[in-house]
Amino acid sequence: MQTHGWTGEILVDYNQFYLWDSGRTDQAPTEYTDDDVHRRIKACDHVIVIQPERNGAVPVAIECHDSEPPNVLARWDHVAEASVHLPSGALQVHECLGGAVTEFQLPPGWYRVRSFHAELGTVDGTQGRDHYVVVIWPAAPGPVAVIEQFDHGTAAV
Repeated sequence: MQTHGWTGEILVDYNQFYLWDSGRTDQAPTEYTDDDVHRRIKACDHVIVIQPERNGAVPVAIECHDSEPPNVLARWDHVAEASVHLPSGALQVHECLGGAVTEFQLPPGWYRVRSFHAELGTVDGTQGRDHYVVVIWPAAPGPVAVIEQFDHGTAAV
């Protein structure tokens, strides 16, 4: 069951925006590996980096659930997940160069974050019909995992 949510546009710079525990950090990571970029998600201390396909204003929905939601893959080009520790429970969604776009107060603890990326093949520079959904729920920590990998070589534009 979804307990909190937000839908809007996030201004993406450097192909990233963040979910972090605002009670523990206000800093995004600065070092990335090729694997981080390929997976389109990066997990650090109290921070998850979501990496959209393009820069600019992108449509994003954030959903906070009290348990793992169904994982429907049919309409998504790329799906990846990672764990984040929220010791203060203050989950903030933050633009790369801008400020916070929304914040949720959740029970402190570990959470799983799953990012869904759609219509990535429509992206041309800073334009496209791509859109993103990020779901979060309480869960034991686990490794970064790619459930569905988008490959530019097979994308239809």
